[in-house]
Amino acid sequence: MSPAESVGPAAPAPPGAAGSSPAARPGAELALDDVRLGHREGQALPGTVRLRVAPGELVAVLGPSGCGKSTLLRTLAGLLPPLGGRVTQDGAPIGGPAADRALVFQEDALLPWRTVRANVELPLAIRGTAGAERRRTADAWLARVGLDGHARKLPHRLSGGQRQRVQLARALAGRPRAVLMDEPFGALDPHTRAGMQDLLVDILRGTGATVVFVTHDVDEALYLGDRIALLSCGEVLDVPHPRQRDARDAPATTALRRRVLTSL
Repeated sequence: MSPAESVGPAAPAPPGAAGSSPAARPGAELALDDVRLGHREGQALPGTVRLRVAPGELVAVLGPSGCGKSTLLRTLAGLLPPLGGRVTQDGAPIGGPAADRALVFQEDALLPWRTVRANVELPLAIRGTAGAERRRTADAWLARVGLDGHARKLPHRLSGGQRQRVQLARALAGRPRAVLMDEPFGALDPHTRAGMQDLLVDILRGTGATVVFVTHDVDEALYLGDRIALLSCGEVLDVPHPRQRDARDAPATTALRRRVLTSL
């Protein structure tokens, strides 16, 4: 893996991110400085990574299989220590998992014996939030993701897209300052995937959260990201029209798509 570009000063938060809702919290600044990725019991990935993600920004991470995308995400989550270099949140070293960093997987990772509501309540229960407040918060998030009539169901009674909605609600119910997403929509059909992308855009508006979004889908990265980090070649590129569906065929978007595809 080639070194990723150091992006210098923090970019401004995308419109509608931090501060637009009373519940919004400042997004976290995440940084990897000359980080070597890998597992201590295995072989390290080649090269080092330098990347800064500004508060409230969504950075999409692209690269071929095996280049370290998921490893990078788990390192930012504090689940995997770096083999070298420095990983920080707001300038402080990341030494392990934290409640203000939520991780969303491609597999929904819901607990099958807990109801939909109980799954969404889980991060709040871990924090010791009172039961009545947990229920109010979970129900509010389920309504926001369009599942307010499914609170008492078990996960196996939901479709794949509905389960991902539950996972998204669970991740955001605890008001994290950073959300780390590992190909969360990769297993969905194209129509459901597009709907989940739009839902994510709508829900993130006003949360203030910083997002690192791993994907194999170039168009998904071009739609969701403020910037795209290409791990295979070490570039970090600005997206000209983030989160604008009607800009898919705009000249600047088309040029960036060609550049990204060439790099991959």
